[in-house]
Amino acid sequence: MKPPRGSKEVFADPEAFWRRQAIPSLAGVDEAGRGPLAGPVVAAAVILPPDATISGLKDSKLLTAEQRAGLDQEIRARALACAVREVGVRQIERSGILAASLKAMALAVQALPFPPAMVLVDGNQPLPLPYPQQPVIDGDARCPSIAAASILAKVFRDRRMEACHRLYPQYNFAKHKGYATREHLEALRIWGPCPFHRRTFKGVREWLEAER
Repeated sequence: MKPPRGSKEVFADPEAFWRRQAIPSLAGVDEAGRGPLAGPVVAAAVILPPDATISGLKDSKLLTAEQRAGLDQEIRARALACAVREVGVRQIERSGILAASLKAMALAVQALPFPPAMVLVDGNQPLPLPYPQQPVIDGDARCPSIAAASILAKVFRDRRMEACHRLYPQYNFAKHKGYATREHLEALRIWGPCPFHRRTFKGVREWLEAER
């Protein structure tokens, strides 16, 4: 399924365009955790009802942790379907973060309880799936279903990193969630990497190379 040739509407407002085509199930998919030095990359897929209006729904990065937690509950309660999947650190090291992110998003879509008729993908890369799909740059700011997916993915990943914190509190994962903050880099300098660190990422890789 493709938009009409030359159509600008599908690029201006992709979700509204496809809903006007009477798509029976439109899924938005997004990931969280491409940039951190530690932890998995997590993706979520969400199918919202056509008439869903969820107040405050927007890019997860523009929300507080408390706002995300509240919206996570509301999205799960009101979505027609949703799923969250992750790809772990060792797979990220083997395939690279882009391939791991696309795999996580594909797994999330495949985990939905029924196949979507159309998938809106945050970013500029299609997923390795046979479903009709449209990549949407800045999709989490432009499409409600992608924004919903970004929130579910972010909340899930943050909780994963809080669990990592309980195992390795010296890194303070609960605070920075694995990102390359000054505090995190200093902890790496003192303690070296733990099993949750991505050994191929700058900031971790240099430490390992120095140890050889």
